Amino acid sequence: MSVTLERLVQVEYLNDSEFLQVNEIAKKLHNHLCLPQVYKEIDNANSPGKSSSEVQGVFLGFAEKLGFQSEKKGLFANHPTSGLRPDYFLKTINSGILLEVERGKTTMNNMDLLDLWKCHICSEANYLFLMVPKQLSHNKTSKPYSPFTKVVNRMTPFFRTGNYTNVRGLFIYGY
Repeated sequence: MSVTLERLVQVEYLNDSEFLQVNEIAKKLHNHLCLPQVYKEIDNANSPGKSSSEVQGVFLGFAEKLGFQSEKKGLFANHPTSGLRPDYFLKTINSGILLEVERGKTTMNNMDLLDLWKCHICSEANYLFLMVPKQLSHNKTSKPYSPFTKVVNRMTPFFRTGNYTNVRGLFIYGY
């Protein structure tokens, strides 16, 4: 097994230089996440009882080499009462990328939709990298379910012409 990457992009940005830059970063991150040892560590971090911070810890060093900053402050200055911060942020040509890692609360607490909304209201980012489990069990006896499939299905309508947000591209990594 390996990490799956689903790209959702507003049509008019497919050939934009910034999108091409973001797409290259997405590929580099995806290739790193698919390395056998890295994927094994991610899979272990996705075990019952573990948190998204353990998944983040697996690739944090690589994300920082790509230029991501952890919990960048000030990105939501226009929304001072929100208390929002991304897991990671990377400045691009004209905007930026928010990178969010979810695990147990991905769809049950709508964290995926919160992450999309955060990117939508962030004046410094038009791209979102969202990492979610392909399979998730909350404990050793619970039946696993697929947050990745649900996230892809509920995010797709936001990338249909006429239904756009400020998020020009969403890269969903299923780990």
